[in-house]
Amino acid sequence: MTALWRRLFKQGLPADFTGELVGDESVLAQAPVRGGGHLIATTLGLWLPGPRRVGWHLVSKATWGGSALVVVEAAEEGTAGDAVVLADLPPQRFVLEEPGKVPEVVHARVTASFKSKHHVGEAWYLQRKVPGKGGVVLQVRPDPGADVEAVRVIAADVAAKIGDLKPAE
Repeated sequence: MTALWRRLFKQGLPADFTGELVGDESVLAQAPVRGGGHLIATTLGLWLPGPRRVGWHLVSKATWGGSALVVVEAAEEGTAGDAVVLADLPPQRFVLEEPGKVPEVVHARVTASFKSKHHVGEAWYLQRKVPGKGGVVLQVRPDPGADVEAVRVIAADVAAKIGDLKPAE
């Protein structure tokens, strides 16, 4: 009933929001963006103007400075075994004249999504929680100029070794 109520009355959402929250997704904070639209932080991710939601596990970096939130989104470029290979997209800058709790919520959610992160060789190896799903995903973000195919081979091996450590179901 809560999800239906929220959909009917857009609880916590700006009146002009055209996206659709799913399941038990709920609004944590929202702020209008200069030039139109809103940034809306939910339990599942960050809704950007458009609207389009970016899962917390795909926000590589978010920094608050002055009156702007700069968000670096990662795109999933494929897999290497059970690992997901990422590439960072160009930073997006959102000026928030009334930021409210958006910067704090974004920082907390992005930080909480990381279970571990290590830079090895030519890549970052990240274990992150995926919002709305159980468990952790291994992500690999090759450094600029890295031999991506070599990183994929290593990432697949790392993912297999992590899989070997998991108890049998």
